[in-house]
Amino acid sequence: MQLAIHTLDDAPADSRAVLEGITADFGLLPNLPAAAALSPALLTGFDGMRRAVATAKLDPVLVEVAGVAVGVAVDNRYGVAFHSTMLGKLGLPGEQVKLLREGAAPADGTAAAVAALAREIALNQGKVSDSALAAAAQAGLSTEAVLDVLLECAFATLVGLIDNLAGHVELDAFIAPQAW
Repeated sequence: MQLAIHTLDDAPADSRAVLEGITADFGLLPNLPAAAALSPALLTGFDGMRRAVATAKLDPVLVEVAGVAVGVAVDNRYGVAFHSTMLGKLGLPGEQVKLLREGAAPADGTAAAVAALAREIALNQGKVSDSALAAAAQAGLSTEAVLDVLLECAFATLVGLIDNLAGHVELDAFIAPQAW
């Protein structure tokens, strides 16, 4: 299915306010929400989840680690490129981002536990093994942090579903260098 990349001018009227909010947050309108704009309900759900993730207390690096892990797990090239870009901006060394993009564990134990947890959540539809939960606890993740990882996984999965349904949304210029 091909989804048109809408602009603020040609998007459905019911999607414009949400697109304007996303544009204000990013300084530009990313292609993925622009592709979802034909369904104001989907776009509103996307934006609500995006904003909820932003309120999580989980370290922003760990949020992005979870995003990459889910993107790899669900074959979401837009999400992998986006979260890889954000990890670079947050200062995660390139070799650690590369490991995540290959589905391998990063060197940091907490990040590795988050990546493993996120991968299990995505691949097993939330049916997480006791060993993954034990590893998360051993890495210092509280129950709240695990639930915040779950939220990022749900959002990253939605992004992956949109991207995959669309046959891959064209990468924005700001994430294209991290194409996967």
